[in-house]
Amino acid sequence: MKKYFIILALFLGSFSLAKAQDEQPEKPKDIKALYVAYVTQQLDLSPDEAQRFWPVHGQFEADMKAVKPDLPELDKQQAMLNIKKKYQDGFNRILGSNRCERFFKLQGEFREKLIKIRNHRQQNRPLRRGM
Repeated sequence: MKKYFIILALFLGSFSLAKAQDEQPEKPKDIKALYVAYVTQQLDLSPDEAQRFWPVHGQFEADMKAVKPDLPELDKQQAMLNIKKKYQDGFNRILGSNRCERFFKLQGEFREKLIKIRNHRQQNRPLRRGM
């Protein structure tokens, strides 16, 4: 069962990567599929863990998105830190403390990789006439 889940996650990730190689910008749905595949692989989630992890993650993500972007920067960072602390126990119960710590690092790693890919594409994109 675990093999099927990993194969499905990798398939979705590779499909999104192949689709992203077109000159079209990534869609949020494609980025989400890549993120799910990346986190699942990096944390080595079993199907049971994934079934428990992703609903909690969804609530975590909703709370993070609910932080008002117009807050002063330090207040915004504090609010996000408070949310991470709120969900830490839940993630620890599902993943264990080591993989929980790894999860919080993975978010930043994924974002950095995505930015590098976009920057690389923009640098290698040929100039279009008429722009």
